[in-house]
Amino acid sequence: MNADDAADAAEGADEEAPAGWTLWNDEPDGRRILVYRPDVFKEGEFPAECLPTIFVSNGSRARRPGAAQLEGTTWNVTLYLEPQVEAAPETYDSREEAVAAAEELAREFDAGEVDYRSLYQVPREEYFERLDELTGRDAQRYADGSISGDDE
Repeated sequence: MNADDAADAAEGADEEAPAGWTLWNDEPDGRRILVYRPDVFKEGEFPAECLPTIFVSNGSRARRPGAAQLEGTTWNVTLYLEPQVEAAPETYDSREEAVAAAEELAREFDAGEVDYRSLYQVPREEYFERLDELTGRDAQRYADGSISGDDE
């Protein structure tokens, strides 16, 4: 999926996504996909490959998004920041619990409460600064929990 696909698909999507997010796909009793601000990731302000995406699925976590997955009894919520950059999946007993958790994660991300820096092995400082502005983060937060300005 790229940002153009997400923005195009969003035009007909249901408006049940938290602020800043677009419901890109919602299969009845199946996978649900939320994408963050496809408008800015589509227009070149942010790299399209960095489109933050939250997947709710009930398949094997060993498979990548878009691959065929065997249905399981647990539901997973995974935040992807790039195709190879993802947060540890959270597991839930029902789709309803997973959808609620995904929506809470989406709200936290939009409010600047998700520490996305800790998910990268190779920092992208310029991108992080721009994403901080987009999500309303007023201070840089580090993986160890410290915030820039703590030592001032």
